[in-house]
Amino acid sequence: MKFSEKQVKDIVALKESLIEQINRHQESIEMLEKNIVLLDSSLIDSSFTKASQLERKNQNPEIKVKQKTDSIPIKRGNDGKIIANAFVTPEQVSIVLDNEVEISADTPPFKSFFLDRIIGEMKKKDSTEAENGRIQKEAIIDYIINKNGSDIREIIIKNYRQKERINELINTAGWSLTRMLENINK
Repeated sequence: MKFSEKQVKDIVALKESLIEQINRHQESIEMLEKNIVLLDSSLIDSSFTKASQLERKNQNPEIKVKQKTDSIPIKRGNDGKIIANAFVTPEQVSIVLDNEVEISADTPPFKSFFLDRIIGEMKKKDSTEAENGRIQKEAIIDYIINKNGSDIREIIIKNYRQKERINELINTAGWSLTRMLENINK
């Protein structure tokens, strides 16, 4: 079956339109997933207490630390002012910026250092482990950036998997956010 030139152009246009619709819906799905994660963190911060978080008398202290959702302050390097708080759960690290801090996701070195170099390298290692069958594909580290306009409000890092990664993520986030604030003020 041979198509005329016009039919081929129409088919190509239809394909491009379908791809565009898929991308638009994918973005909507991702935004809905981000909102669900944000709502989940809001619920954790509210007065609601999950049964799994209630303290038990016979509970091992090490397990108690893992369930703790207290915030870890992230301070600006030069003056020690709190610019964000990190909330660590067994599933994720949420870095919530202080309401007074307004930083665009485009401000360096956020993408080049924090996302690409730090999280990107962790993601490469996890991908290699997944390819070798050591971890599930779903266990690969990933992140979500929740914004208000172009300003970052929260960085959610899922599947950090290793306790050692928590300190590296929080410390490099603090360093990156401090440098970003310095770059804004230049």
